[in-house]
Amino acid sequence: MSSPQVSSITLRAIQGAPLRDERIRSTVEATARAIAERTGIDLRGISMDDDAVTVELGADRLAALGFAAELRRVTGAWYAGKHAGESLWGQA
Repeated sequence: MSSPQVSSITLRAIQGAPLRDERIRSTVEATARAIAERTGIDLRGISMDDDAVTVELGADRLAALGFAAELRRVTGAWYAGKHAGESLWGQA
């Protein structure tokens, strides 16, 4: 039996340091944990800086990209609901 793949992926704010705020930081972490639990993805680690969150997942790269997209979507919607007209991660 082969060991599962491990992928690490980072979601970074385009500008500013939104994760410096403890409430935002804890919401992003809780959301990552909830997505992992809901999807059955093994969340092996999570680390945060003031402008980024990095997750280590027991999953392939494609699953990690999907995880990051869902984390961005959910936390971005939450943030926009609290801060009208603003974006947590920024717009490209």
